[in-house]
Amino acid sequence: MIDVMRILVTGATGFIGRALVPRLQRDGHAIIAWVRSETRARSALGAEIELAPASGRDALKAPLARCDAVVNLAGESVLGKRWTAERRRVLEESRIGVTRDLVSAMAQSSPRPRVLVSGSAVGWYGDRGDERLTEASSPGDDFLARLCRQWEDAAFAAEAAGVRVATLRTGVVLGRNGGALAQMLPPFRLGLGGPVGTGRQYFPWIHQHDLVSAIATMIADDRYRGAVNGVAPEEATSRTFAAALGRALHRPAILPTPALALRAIFGEAASVLLASQRAEPRALVANGFTFAFPDLDRALADIVGGAPGSSA
Repeated sequence: MIDVMRILVTGATGFIGRALVPRLQRDGHAIIAWVRSETRARSALGAEIELAPASGRDALKAPLARCDAVVNLAGESVLGKRWTAERRRVLEESRIGVTRDLVSAMAQSSPRPRVLVSGSAVGWYGDRGDERLTEASSPGDDFLARLCRQWEDAAFAAEAAGVRVATLRTGVVLGRNGGALAQMLPPFRLGLGGPVGTGRQYFPWIHQHDLVSAIATMIADDRYRGAVNGVAPEEATSRTFAAALGRALHRPAILPTPALALRAIFGEAASVLLASQRAEPRALVANGFTFAFPDLDRALADIVGGAPGSSA
């Protein structure tokens, strides 16, 4: 029996949020979406969702006082642009700044939400080669790792107000109609895809359906505290992922994208594609979470092959 809640969601119109909101509604929860554009949110989420305009932390106190839980998915994409000083500021403010405002408003709300599930990423670990990475592994020290550490630290500050906090270190989220796969598909459909860099770097991934299910589980299950790796149990490297996507599309996938070319285009931001994180979903597995798509071939068949199943 699911404990029905009122849940505030930030980043509700993003790739993950658009799948999470209907899942939570199906579970019987009431949703308040904290949004920058009410017009865009209404179009993306439907008429039955309550909207709270993102107009500062003071405006958050009233909706938070009515909520049992918060899911914080806010954050500008780390892909697609060079990490100039201005871009770094945007990435930091959209994650760390927003989370600090959210946690500050939670602390001042009465009553306040009981749980915060907040976004993070496997970038927390930095570039770690073949090392197996669990939630207890040490952090990295590049820009993305420092960004994730500060992002998580901002979320864990809510513990001082008695809020249960879990941070979800996601890998590459695979699903329909968006995300990283939407950028990969055009060349792969033409038979022009292939591994990135050497192809040996680990490529932690998760089906959008499983990530959304994990978030719903973390909201309801008090055993989830601290960091949780949001990755599938089957490991993949860039080379094995490219081969699997080629199989799903019935196309060759052998043309590599050289690391030098990526660095020339994206600078340090190319590390998102070239870094290796051999992350394991130890917390999810230990708590008995069931993956609908534990292996890559099944996940890609569902997403690009039109196989029965749901990506939400």
